[in-house]
Amino acid sequence: MTVMLAAEMLPQERVRRMEPMSQHTSWRVGGPADLFFQPQDLADLCSYLRQAPNAEPPALWLGLGSNLLVRDGGIPGLVICLAGRLTVLQMLDDGNLRVESGVTCARLARYCADAGLAGGEFFAGIPGTLGGALAMNAGAHDGNTWEQVAAVETIDRFGVVRIRQPAEFEVGYRSVKGVAGEWFVAAHLRMISGTQSLIREQMREILRWRKQAQPLDKASAGSVFRNPTGDHAARLIEAAGLKGSQTGGAMVSPKHANFIVNDGTATATDIETLINRVRQRVQQVHGVELKLEVHIVGVPVES
Repeated sequence: MTVMLAAEMLPQERVRRMEPMSQHTSWRVGGPADLFFQPQDLADLCSYLRQAPNAEPPALWLGLGSNLLVRDGGIPGLVICLAGRLTVLQMLDDGNLRVESGVTCARLARYCADAGLAGGEFFAGIPGTLGGALAMNAGAHDGNTWEQVAAVETIDRFGVVRIRQPAEFEVGYRSVKGVAGEWFVAAHLRMISGTQSLIREQMREILRWRKQAQPLDKASAGSVFRNPTGDHAARLIEAAGLKGSQTGGAMVSPKHANFIVNDGTATATDIETLINRVRQRVQQVHGVELKLEVHIVGVPVES
């Protein structure tokens, strides 16, 4: 009898079933995923996708789940989770920094500071992975992810990796449209030499601001709504009298009105209901339709 160690198992044999998504999202809510796979590295991910070329494409690619609301009915399909995976950072011969999609933005910012590389300080203010930042052009403190991108690496459902140029994507405010059926596995980022002490001080300032302005001690998904042109979603929500509003265990944060926090008892339904209440009230009071920055996925619980 041969005993197969976990590291030696075929990728297909490491798929978990009915995985609770509440364990993989920063809101700490969400029903189960039918199938859930975490690759060991990029080669393992390619191997997994090559072994199932006729399967349906993944229903969801997941990083830290920090910009995501998974409904209570869960995900009917496959979730590929890169949290803690695809974490290689390396300097390329052309001077660009290659960063795999599972690298957290916080770690990327620290790496750049240690290496004296300027231009990536704003990543310290993004609570997710680079893969998620690429997918939505995440930004903070006047910096946006795609401003640094020299090239990206993508993978398709058959496990084929390609290098693509920024011109192949339509990039806007918190929006990126690219080749259908391909997902980000790495980016080549342009950085410039800087003064390490100044880089570190700017990062410390960003982190001080976050601690002061945002409810970092509560389960949330960061900013729920995009800022309308020329205004701020938080200002509109607060002016509509919604700070502290609550539905079940979900609350509009008294600290930052564009955050909805989970008091520990919220369901995804509570959060989505409160999101809709906020949108409706802001529309009534200000005549402004707030657009979501978070992504809502999955199916609701059947009533």
